Amino acid sequence: MKAYELRNQPGLQAWGFVERPIPEPQSGQVLVKMHAASLNYRDLLVAKGAYGAKEFKPITPLSDGAGEVVAAGDGVTRVQVGDRVAGIFMQDFINGNLTREKSNSALGGAIAGVLAEYVVFDENGLVKIPDHLTYEEAATLPCAAVTAWNALVTEGKLKAGDTVLLLGTGGVSVFALQFAKLMGARIIITSSQDEKLEKAKQLGADVGINYKVTPNWDEKIWELTNKYGADHVVEVGGADTLNQSLKAVAYGGSVALIGVLTGLKGDINTALILHKHIRVQGIYVGSRRVFEEMNRAIAQAQLHPVIDRVFEFQQATEALAYLESGAHFGKIVIKIQ
Repeated sequence: MKAYELRNQPGLQAWGFVERPIPEPQSGQVLVKMHAASLNYRDLLVAKGAYGAKEFKPITPLSDGAGEVVAAGDGVTRVQVGDRVAGIFMQDFINGNLTREKSNSALGGAIAGVLAEYVVFDENGLVKIPDHLTYEEAATLPCAAVTAWNALVTEGKLKAGDTVLLLGTGGVSVFALQFAKLMGARIIITSSQDEKLEKAKQLGADVGINYKVTPNWDEKIWELTNKYGADHVVEVGGADTLNQSLKAVAYGGSVALIGVLTGLKGDINTALILHKHIRVQGIYVGSRRVFEEMNRAIAQAQLHPVIDRVFEFQQATEALAYLESGAHFGKIVIKIQ
């Protein structure tokens, strides 16, 4: 079978094409014929050697993928041959609170990922995908969608009528837009491109703010909300945008800290957190239980993920370069077979 493997060459050429035998599932495991995978910003950081590990491990990249179960080992009961499935981001994060041990089971980083024609999973590390979704659509769910759902619904307790502020139009933000719309929230979204803001409005965003035209977008939020602020902020920017998010959020509101697009470290106005009684919640994807709850909502609403572009398997490094360009709106997918 064909697969990609991280090699000791940090950057966009970190993914190398390799041939391997098709793996065999052991007791409690299943073999999945992978049909599609999707990219997250984390995958770019892993490729550049800027995510966690101090040295490269020759593992298969990517955490997000979907496919069909084609073989099962002894004792498997959760899934069966023929089931359409997706792997969960952290293979040991089934339920409850995140722990270091669970965190150390993340696909495409801590352990081998899904950018291969066949992948063996523990049966507990899979969820069945909604019937109405294609494999390409389902491949977008494990990281970005679960993160957005966890931030707004599971942890955020979003309710109808709340105001949600979304930064940018990448995978997490676009999923958050779709989920917030589903929940009856008012949605304000930012981008550096008016074209992307128009696409966001077509998906249901109520207000779009071009942060290049309006660099003090936090002040604009106060104006738009009659000096109340946003009830929820999905903060994907990181160090350089967090202070503005703290200014934009309402008293008693919540900031879901998700991304590091602008860096890992910066000066944070902790007085705002205290004075405004703000809840800042780190969100590192979510458990299998969260994934399954989200899938039920997606199936009920017949919601379709937003895919910007689909690349062929042999174009995987081109897909990674496209991710780095920031030109995408929604998710980037690689069709495997």
